Amino acid sequence: MTRFSANLGFLWADRPLPAAIHAAKAAGFAAVECHWPYDTLATEVASALSETGLEMLGINTRRGDVSAGENGLSAVPGRQSEAQMLIAEAVNYAAAIGAKSVHVMAGNATGVAAHSTFIGNLRAAARTAAAHGLMILIEPLNRHDAPKYFLRTTDQAREIIEEVGEINLKLMFDCYHVGRTEGDIETRFRSLAPLIGHIQFASVPDRGAPDHGEINYAYLFASISKLGWTTPLGAEYRPVGDTDKSLNWMKAY
Repeated sequence: MTRFSANLGFLWADRPLPAAIHAAKAAGFAAVECHWPYDTLATEVASALSETGLEMLGINTRRGDVSAGENGLSAVPGRQSEAQMLIAEAVNYAAAIGAKSVHVMAGNATGVAAHSTFIGNLRAAARTAAAHGLMILIEPLNRHDAPKYFLRTTDQAREIIEEVGEINLKLMFDCYHVGRTEGDIETRFRSLAPLIGHIQFASVPDRGAPDHGEINYAYLFASISKLGWTTPLGAEYRPVGDTDKSLNWMKAY
């Protein structure tokens, strides 16, 4: 049976994070994940996870100055010290709540200098995270939602992961982003499977619940399960209205 993780950056986003964790448990999710939990004390999150028995699969590094359009700093030349501070913050927070991974956000950049900056920051991040038993994730974002983002495709991510060469650096395979930019999701998943650390999903193209749109998720989830994937899949979609009313897809899948 396919199991699911609730991404609390979008689901029950109108509630405090501990309350959202409890809502995910009540709705039948097997795990949770989130974007930027830093406004909530790690002790409060850890308590909610303990009370529900849910595991936090992952969190993101902060984006930087959101008002200035920043979307991560780790591939931005000249911002290495700030990027490493954000990575250290995320690793320490993740360790405090027993999370499994940290998604290191690349940011808006391009070119050779951005590539080398990202490589250096990821290498340091992976080694820092390894001391806590954590995985580092990188995620290509589609050109429609994040046109200036450095990491654009799964091929680029594969090259970076192989160049960094750290065993705890993995790919966040988001079916939504792959579907919008590259397509051929099942074939790409099969070819990238050894490098994948986490899977997320939403409908294409509107990023809604997975019961409509271009992707046949019933087929895709079954295919992923047949390939031996057992970690809960991350529901990172934008519900229309109340989250609880958007969950009919879970019964079908």
